[in-house]
Amino acid sequence: MNHKTRTFRELLSTMFKSHPWHGVTAGADAPAFVTSYIEIAPPGEVKLELDKGTGHLHVDRPQRFSSNCPTLYGFIPQTYCGDGISKLANKHAKNKTNRGDGDPLDICVLTEKEFAHGDLLVRARVIGGLLMVDKGEADDKIIAVLDQDITFGHIRDISEVPPGVIERLQHYFLSYKRPPSEAENCNTPVVTIDEVYGRKRAYEVISQSQADYVQTYGTEESRLEELRQLLSAGIQAGGNQVPNGNGGKESAKVEKKSDKKGKKKTSLKAEKKSDKKTKKKSDKKTKKTDMPEADKTEKAVVD
Repeated sequence: MNHKTRTFRELLSTMFKSHPWHGVTAGADAPAFVTSYIEIAPPGEVKLELDKGTGHLHVDRPQRFSSNCPTLYGFIPQTYCGDGISKLANKHAKNKTNRGDGDPLDICVLTEKEFAHGDLLVRARVIGGLLMVDKGEADDKIIAVLDQDITFGHIRDISEVPPGVIERLQHYFLSYKRPPSEAENCNTPVVTIDEVYGRKRAYEVISQSQADYVQTYGTEESRLEELRQLLSAGIQAGGNQVPNGNGGKESAKVEKKSDKKGKKKTSLKAEKKSDKKTKKKSDKKTKKTDMPEADKTEKAVVD
């Protein structure tokens, strides 16, 4: 990142809150440690999601059934589940995917602590993941532990987690979208979890989701530089124009009209001045030529 872009980023951070998906990074230690944006904190009886357009957390829907998210749940910033994630999933999934789900990469963070709400950032150590397919879309769930957590902080791989904790997570994701009327119909599952994978595969999934993000949205540096240049060009083109709803076009029209009026007034004044000067000169010439003729006539009469 060059000096101008870095300075521009620093100035933006002092004026505006960063978008949790596009304006925050996964951190310098990714994929081993990742900065994670938490949307839901247990018991999570309301499904909260980031509104991608505004960057605000909003209510997606109240949970209809009794399954509640058992962990902190959110996503890893500047990741995207696109074609790369779908291809990676198809190497291991029994149920093949058509595409990624088009969202940032989800993450579940294990901790013994209770959090009052979501809409916050945490640092988490990645230990594994769930290969989940939702209606033909790759929808991996990364599993991590809260950094420095007393109960889970020492865990390095998902194999070290008590089996009951992982089973609880699997049950939540397999059941929270399934109505009770369909609970016995195992032939038409809403989602499937084809594999529980360890730390190394999780690193690969995170790296691929970051590559999908860059492919879709560009690098952070390129987006900042583009924004900086657009603002710079807008300021130079705008000059002293007053901003308005028409993007400055109206003020430009007014300026052109005023320039034309000014030019017309100036030319009219110049014409009037030149006319006056011409009249004065012609009057003087007339007097000079007329006076001698009159004198001659008078002399002739006297003689």
